[in-house]
Amino acid sequence: MISLTKLNGKRFVLNALYIEQIEAFPDTTVTLTNGKKFVVRETVEQVAARASEFYRQLGVFRLPKAGGLDSERE
Repeated sequence: MISLTKLNGKRFVLNALYIEQIEAFPDTTVTLTNGKKFVVRETVEQVAARASEFYRQLGVFRLPKAGGLDSERE
């Protein structure tokens, strides 16, 4: 879950797994997979960074350790 702010200043928490796209119109608009849209105060970059951090916490973005794939075979 990520914390965001609506234009009226109200904070809310959004399940980042349902984010389909993030756009600036110029206000940042978050579109969910069900078509619902939220206009938020955060920038596109801030929302994307929060979503990425959420995915990392879940282990969705697991990267191989330094050294690449060959070092894992040793």
